[in-house]
Amino acid sequence: MSVKIQVIFYSMYGHIYHMAKAVAEGVKEVNDVSVDIFRVPELVPEDILVKSGAKEAQKAYETIPIIKPDQLTDADGYIFGTPTRFGNMCGQMRNFLDQLGGMWAKDTFVGKVGGVFVSTSTQHGGQETTITSFHTTLLHLGMIIVGVPYSEKRQMTMDEISGGSPYGASTIAGTGNRMLSENEREIARFQGKHIAEITRALKLGRGE
Repeated sequence: MSVKIQVIFYSMYGHIYHMAKAVAEGVKEVNDVSVDIFRVPELVPEDILVKSGAKEAQKAYETIPIIKPDQLTDADGYIFGTPTRFGNMCGQMRNFLDQLGGMWAKDTFVGKVGGVFVSTSTQHGGQETTITSFHTTLLHLGMIIVGVPYSEKRQMTMDEISGGSPYGASTIAGTGNRMLSENEREIARFQGKHIAEITRALKLGRGE
């Protein structure tokens, strides 16, 4: 029996992309679970992406396929990654989720597992509000939300500034030149593995 997880992200400068890779590594640690990584479509005009330096940064992951809503039917669990925009998810992710109304009406996501990871520019820049507000959408879709329990002790570190909360993995980008720390990477990997384990247990328990 195969269990399928989709990691679905938007990344402007690569922070969320690197987190997505770590999350996927965690998923792969679980037997009988496969993982696919997708991007959501870009909405920022090309010239703005070039001027901001985002276009150059995105070359590192431009080969990752862009997901279409109907592809979500293939998965048993979803782990979404988004940068924070004023304490909420980015517009690109919101636009994608807003296209799931038809699937919502058919109860497509009821009983499936969902989780979220984020990036902010500052230590208190909306990491928790972004994840918890994202959870509202997942609850409307009927998903079972899974975060990062305190059995993952790295989120309790006092030795360094680090992302990570019981709501989901996170990183602090600073002005853009700080990539995720090893502590943040390991929390993301833990989240991927934890969600994969729960998704697998739920599917096997239902005998699907």
